[in-house]
Amino acid sequence: MFVLYGFTSSRPICQNERSFYTKGMPRVTQEHLDARRRQILDAARRCFIKDGFHATSMQDVLTEADLSAGAVYRYFRGKEDIIAAIADEALAELTSSVADMLDTDPLPSLEDVVGRIVATVGRLDAGQELANLAVQVWAEALRSPALAERVAETFNGLRGVLADLASVYAERGLIPPDVPPTSVAKVLMAIGPGFAMQRALLGDVDEEVFSDGLRAVLAPQFQRSPQAVA
Repeated sequence: MFVLYGFTSSRPICQNERSFYTKGMPRVTQEHLDARRRQILDAARRCFIKDGFHATSMQDVLTEADLSAGAVYRYFRGKEDIIAAIADEALAELTSSVADMLDTDPLPSLEDVVGRIVATVGRLDAGQELANLAVQVWAEALRSPALAERVAETFNGLRGVLADLASVYAERGLIPPDVPPTSVAKVLMAIGPGFAMQRALLGDVDEEVFSDGLRAVLAPQFQRSPQAVA
């Protein structure tokens, strides 16, 4: 016999992190679980944008999400877990946008690759204030080894895709073959965060500004040495 909230039942009660149900009751659907997780992340994002990571308490997130502590902690262990999940989502979109280019024939130019990265960052920032959150994630990762490890793992996933793309460019003679693909990837990785940081802190850059600057920097006539130009 089981007693729950004053009621007695002979039915066994089963509970795990995905569902809480009695025998004969339907399990919680994956769609419901995904929607609840989305509800928590969106609420936390609003809190972090409004008050900052450190000034936001878990109680603030609970209140904003209009959920109980048990409902939230079923998905996330705390603020660091939430902010890492927000970073994972953003970088997953960036990784997907770059990975799609590997299957493009003909391959896009490096200018187009960088433009795609900047456009994705700009789109995420417009809808989710990614730049604001990115600065907070980086700052928090500097003091939290666990968060730094998680963020580094996600960053390395994007870096790996960029290195694969650089390898294809080198094989086709589009970039110097003597430069390691990982070196190219590290440079390309710096562009997205640099765009996000300027957008969050200075507010005077957008996709068009970056595209114009990149077109000038990557213009073929300026890729030769000064002696050759002379």
